[in-house]
Amino acid sequence: MLGLGRMGGALGARLLEGGHELAVWNRSPGKAGELVAAGARETGSVLEAVGDVEVAVTMLANDEAVRHVALDAGGVVASLAAGSVYVDCSTVSPALSTELAEAAGPERFVALPVLGAPAAVRSGAATYLAGGDGAAVARLEPMLRSLCDKVRRYPEPAMALAAKLATNLVLLSGVTALAESFAVGRAGGLTDDQLRDLLGESPMVAPGLRNRFDGVLTGEQEPWWGTALGAKDAGLAAALARSAGLDAPVAEAVQRRLDEAAGAGAPDDDIATVGRLYRLG
Repeated sequence: MLGLGRMGGALGARLLEGGHELAVWNRSPGKAGELVAAGARETGSVLEAVGDVEVAVTMLANDEAVRHVALDAGGVVASLAAGSVYVDCSTVSPALSTELAEAAGPERFVALPVLGAPAAVRSGAATYLAGGDGAAVARLEPMLRSLCDKVRRYPEPAMALAAKLATNLVLLSGVTALAESFAVGRAGGLTDDQLRDLLGESPMVAPGLRNRFDGVLTGEQEPWWGTALGAKDAGLAAALARSAGLDAPVAEAVQRRLDEAAGAGAPDDDIATVGRLYRLG
């Protein structure tokens, strides 16, 4: 397991609970303690982490980080043991996912982005989007059985990333629209309690937004999807649309707003804190 942020840590913990032997590595030190205490083996390099494993998993922040860890000299692709499968769970561009498959070999690479919060990963409630060669995905069955009950399969790695970006955009745009709805209500004199009563159980608010409803309303939310990462994902969605000759003005607007939220607070603050922009305004 390479990359021990919130999602990588949750994924590693779930694998350990499933009885798997786990080697872990992170670019910056100090994040492996909980997993090591649960039985993982911390390693000092990518080569040490993946040189003798059946499955190497990366869960990293962006294209740049994945390209560096996977494709640089001494990276995953160069260090991967013969017969092993490389799995990237990061949210990256579909183009990079295709590049990773070409570098590792289509029969040895699976894109496996995750739908769900760290808590959903830990509990086994997350959904995994598996893109790649069918035989390679089949070799992951012991791991996948430990992770979840729901896997959606796609024949190409890039399709799994497109599915992830399409899903993320729904939530990102919904959170931003909810923050703006609260601002409209306040502008007309409604209190936060009145807005909570009005919209808290409204069928217009999608179920997926409800775990962030109070966070958007108050500007306070336990972080698990940072504003900078949300902006990055909205930007990837817009770029994918443009690559097909389509405009994506909503994705572009959401990207700008989340970039503003990251700059106004801290980039690791949760996307729900986009609501603070409307209080400051």
